[in-house]
Amino acid sequence: MKGLRLYLILGAALVIIYIIAQLNRPKEIDWQESYINKEKTPYGTYVLYNRLHDLFPGANITPYHQPLYNVIADDSIKNSSYIIICAGINLVQPDYDQLVKYLKQGNDVFISAGYFGSLFEQNLNLNVAEDVKFNNNGTPVKFSSHYLDSAKKYSVDKGTGNLHFNKFDTLRAVVLGENDNHQANFIKYSFGKGSLYLAVNPKFFSNYSLLKPQGAAYAATALSFVKNTHQLVWDEYYTQGDTGNDSFMRVFLSNYTLRWAYYITLFSLLLFVFYEIKRRQRIIPVIEPLSNSTLEFVTVVGQVYYETRNNVDIAHKKVLYLLTYLRDEYQLKTTKLDKEFTGKLTAKLGIDAAFAANLVSYMLYVSTATHLNDNDLIELNKLIEQFYIQSR
Repeated sequence: MKGLRLYLILGAALVIIYIIAQLNRPKEIDWQESYINKEKTPYGTYVLYNRLHDLFPGANITPYHQPLYNVIADDSIKNSSYIIICAGINLVQPDYDQLVKYLKQGNDVFISAGYFGSLFEQNLNLNVAEDVKFNNNGTPVKFSSHYLDSAKKYSVDKGTGNLHFNKFDTLRAVVLGENDNHQANFIKYSFGKGSLYLAVNPKFFSNYSLLKPQGAAYAATALSFVKNTHQLVWDEYYTQGDTGNDSFMRVFLSNYTLRWAYYITLFSLLLFVFYEIKRRQRIIPVIEPLSNSTLEFVTVVGQVYYETRNNVDIAHKKVLYLLTYLRDEYQLKTTKLDKEFTGKLTAKLGIDAAFAANLVSYMLYVSTATHLNDNDLIELNKLIEQFYIQSR
């Protein structure tokens, strides 16, 4: 028990030391493009989400974690605007059909993504391309609307403005923004009374971009095209998925420090189990079971009878054993070995009548004899063996 207690104390101390060290070490910057409204990483959208009231004063901002169809199919989502900022979006047909219906009802939808999926490509003739650059600079962008200063450029590093539309429906789309190479990166499609705004550089709406003056100015200007309605839908489904049923372990494992603390604890428990598997008592000796000595016993008894040559005693015992067998198995009375006994023996066992008479006669002879030679004993044994064969 002392060894076990020492092991537990040492394991707990190591886990505590590791957790303290992890909590106090400098955190690495996570450059993953998550666009999640609760993340303060460079490519989260914490800043934008918490400043939406500055862009849409008086709007009721509600985040949703359901697919687009589930949200706008609800009758309560009317006279609203919808904002989706994600790395990529790929709608299915019911989503797209419901989106078109929602737009025709007079609602605005703003989507900023690096990929728009096959349905947008088919129905809106869209395709996105990227300018490959070997430096860390981003491509400068500007707005094309006559309401804005078209000469003003916005630039943020880390390749923020490198995406553009290399194909779109020029008959239906209105170009609202382009890059330095006059390639469209912000367009508008009209559906009835509503408008669909598509921007290909979601990095402009991230925390990293909004903490820079030009990035903040670009995001505010781009979102100013969206109508300021009483209700504003902020999408989190295409960045986080359906997180409405988050389990405790999912939240626990989402934290880097807690996740590694969990792994270390689990490893320590496994190590403890393997340590406890060791045998704690002396090895129990294997005791061989008692052997069957019946054959040896029979051999010894047979050897004794063979050496003494007491054929009469052997014959009497063989007859006695046979009569006992007839009483136990067939309930035959064996007090008198006469014609009646012979008839019952033949009837019950179905053996040959002549053989039965010969067997009974020989047993009477053996029972009354005072001397038997080897041939007499062998003959008796043959008759008894023949009896067992016929009576089967």
